[in-house]
Amino acid sequence: MSLSFAVDPGSSTTVFEQVVDQVVQGIQDGALMPGDRLPPVRRLAADLGIATNTVAKAYRQLEEEGHVETRGRGGTLVRDELAPTQPGRVAAEEFVRAARASGLDLPQAIGLLRRSWSPVSGPAGPAD
Repeated sequence: MSLSFAVDPGSSTTVFEQVVDQVVQGIQDGALMPGDRLPPVRRLAADLGIATNTVAKAYRQLEEEGHVETRGRGGTLVRDELAPTQPGRVAAEEFVRAARASGLDLPQAIGLLRRSWSPVSGPAGPAD
């Protein structure tokens, strides 16, 4: 792994989000490759001078979003990227283009997705 972490406590972006953003950016840039191990939660928290729970929260978010997987004592590893032709990936890229064209930033786009995501708006099941 060739990613150095740093946080800016004075930033308007929360420290937790800064950690998440750095991992995602590292994956996008190729600094983190599938199978690379992230630093243990306690070590990264100590290195950054932040609470262990903050790093744990960031790692949980990264896992929920599919960027990493936790293997207990095996650590937290970068996951293989989804296939570029997978329908969800294509839809996500189209959404990003539309959100940027509309002037939304990432938190606003995520907020829009959260508001749109509900059990009612999920994929339709088979007709009864």
